[in-house]
Amino acid sequence: MDLPPPPAPPSALLAERARAGLEELILSGELAPGARLNEVALAARLGLSRGPLREALRGLEREGLVAAGPAGQGMSVRRLEPEEVAELYDMRALLQGFVLGRIAERAAAGTLPPGTMEGLRAQVAAMEADAGAGEAAGYYAGNLAFHEALLEAAGHRRAAGLYGSLLKESHLARQRSLARPAAMRESNAEHAAMLDAAAAGDAPRARALGEAHVAGGGKRRWLETLGGI
Repeated sequence: MDLPPPPAPPSALLAERARAGLEELILSGELAPGARLNEVALAARLGLSRGPLREALRGLEREGLVAAGPAGQGMSVRRLEPEEVAELYDMRALLQGFVLGRIAERAAAGTLPPGTMEGLRAQVAAMEADAGAGEAAGYYAGNLAFHEALLEAAGHRRAAGLYGSLLKESHLARQRSLARPAAMRESNAEHAAMLDAAAAGDAPRARALGEAHVAGGGKRRWLETLGGI
């Protein structure tokens, strides 16, 4: 006796699968800023119908990764103007400072989960190895994981949500800014300095270094890519 086919996944799960697939294509750079999004081709590639795909596109539009074109022209990967990227760096700097200050306060109070600082330092060491080998893709992946670990160590869900949203919008600009070995090494030295201040429980210094890492170092490295340096 033949078994009945398994029930179809709920539409919400299909939309989430579509969103994750589209986000991966965009954040990897395979779908470049300004690229038109062909629903038929994308649905076929992801193995989904166009319904979940359209729902996913609406979600990514709210997150600032895609944008609707003029009537009848569909959606495209959002292309940020330099002024918009600069504003994202400014806002991320404030949150980064807050996050590092909180980690320092938790370190001083002895409320960080066991092994937190050791884990963060291990990530910095792994990024240093990638920077030394000129492995830009590996360094960038490690950088994303490191900043996620900082958010987890801070233990502040609202800050993590806001930072994650800003980070997604600025992703492609940041990736270009960390492509050169010198930029990777400089960025990672800033990571190490932030951790030293946080581990010492020096909240004012940790906060200042966190802000400077984004508004000073990160923003400057991005501006250098605009100048072709």
